[in-house]
Amino acid sequence: VEIVESGGGLVQAGGSLTLSCEVNRLLSSSFAIGWVRQSPREPVACFSNSDSTTKYGPTAKGRFTTSTDNANKMRVFLHMNNLEPEDTGVYICAVNFPYCGSDLLNYHQWGQGTQVTVSA
Repeated sequence: VEIVESGGGLVQAGGSLTLSCEVNRLLSSSFAIGWVRQSPREPVACFSNSDSTTKYGPTAKGRFTTSTDNANKMRVFLHMNNLEPEDTGVYICAVNFPYCGSDLLNYHQWGQGTQVTVSA
């Protein structure tokens, strides 16, 4: 499995950022793409392609959303809105088979992560 991440960066509080995660070389047609934030470790969101639903972690609910790339169904975007300094951290994209795990923290394979920094 290949995981390609992009996005992230520096934004002021109240601003928005979008992360992208593309997965390639999958052997399964059912998969889930999610994000976990490091330090502190926290579930962010997980999208299941089987039913096109997204589960969100506690701090992401109401502020973050996901969408898929219409041209590439293996690519999912995480739209982070109304960001707060507490959202700062490394966001790691990961893939799970075939669905999102119950805690949104355990995945089969992980990407490298991308830094998100929110200034006050």
